[in-house]
Amino acid sequence: MPEGFSASADAFTCPCGGGVYRLCCAPLHRGLKRAETAEELMRSRYSAFARAEVGYLLATHPEQGRDDKVRRAELLRSCRQTRWLGLTIREVRAGGSDDLEGTVVFEARYRGGVLKESSLFQRRDSSLAGDWLYIRAVALET
Repeated sequence: MPEGFSASADAFTCPCGGGVYRLCCAPLHRGLKRAETAEELMRSRYSAFARAEVGYLLATHPEQGRDDKVRRAELLRSCRQTRWLGLTIREVRAGGSDDLEGTVVFEARYRGGVLKESSLFQRRDSSLAGDWLYIRAVALET
């Protein structure tokens, strides 16, 4: 029987371009898997923006001193207002499974333009056992 309208959104292509969503970024968004590299976290965060997975965005980008309710509302508004169209990874510096820090240079296309960013990622608690976290944009161009 054809899937038609009853098909799960998980069966569609992942926004990050890495294959089928349920096998690509969904396990990270649901906490079933953790990002093994800075690039994997970058891709999963892009997909989270495209799919409005706000909880995941909050969990992977700590901001000390900012109220989570305010951040949640801002992220939700941003996700609803932006139509993401595609992701291209331009360069990855470090950020592998044996690294504590890495940088990912990417272009994220959205309706109305392209976000070009060089992002810094670090392991939680500066430990190889720590989860990868988005820290900040090192260079940003829109």
